[in-house]
Amino acid sequence: MLLAIDIGNSSTKFGVFESESLVDKFVIPTARDYAMEELPIGRLRQINERFFQIDAAIVSSVVPEMNEPLSRSCKELLHVTPKFVDHTFDFGLKIRYEPITAVGTDRLVNAAAARAKHGCPLIVCSFGTATTIDVVSSESEYLGGTIAPGMKTLAEALHLKTSKLPLVVIEKPDSVIGSTTEESIKSGVFYGYIGMVEGIIERIFETLNERPKVVATGGFSRLVAEESSLIDVVDENLILDGLRALAVKNSIG
Repeated sequence: MLLAIDIGNSSTKFGVFESESLVDKFVIPTARDYAMEELPIGRLRQINERFFQIDAAIVSSVVPEMNEPLSRSCKELLHVTPKFVDHTFDFGLKIRYEPITAVGTDRLVNAAAARAKHGCPLIVCSFGTATTIDVVSSESEYLGGTIAPGMKTLAEALHLKTSKLPLVVIEKPDSVIGSTTEESIKSGVFYGYIGMVEGIIERIFETLNERPKVVATGGFSRLVAEESSLIDVVDENLILDGLRALAVKNSIG
């Protein structure tokens, strides 16, 4: 069995695969100052104690501070040395990004997985702490894309940079016209974010002079997709599936 791990800025996702089937998954918060003894490793221990026999592990990480404690946890609890995805991997894409080492491996994994699962050309939107919108051409070229704040990041920045504005829960407001300060912030964050995303996607359509399939993933993907007619597919397990495919393609495990 393969353990796929995605270390993101806000959360770390784990997926256990038996062949091509995702048989278990869970999420823990990401903290940059974890020591190994502080890492929430109970679920890793449960993997070892259940019927899962982990033979290999593959990791995509955008938080370098997490790499060492997680690696040691996998070695001690699961007896496997995780392989971290880097830019030498074969993603099955022609990468048109300069320099290639500057693009996050999570963006490349998502793009490769979306191309394999949904075809191309396509636009891949990852709605998390940051919002990345990436483009894969009909010739399987990763062209790059855009990086913007995520919805929660927008709300937190508004709260932190003002004296009186509260931190709000991220959800669709009852009305675009807020009758309280809290509802006004919710509306501004939610509809402002939707407008930003749709504006970027529509400009990409114009630049490419075609209408690629739009695939959404990440924590806010369903919330955005419910409000936008431009999202064609919501694929919550995109990066875990992509890591599994990369492990096979690059002979890991």
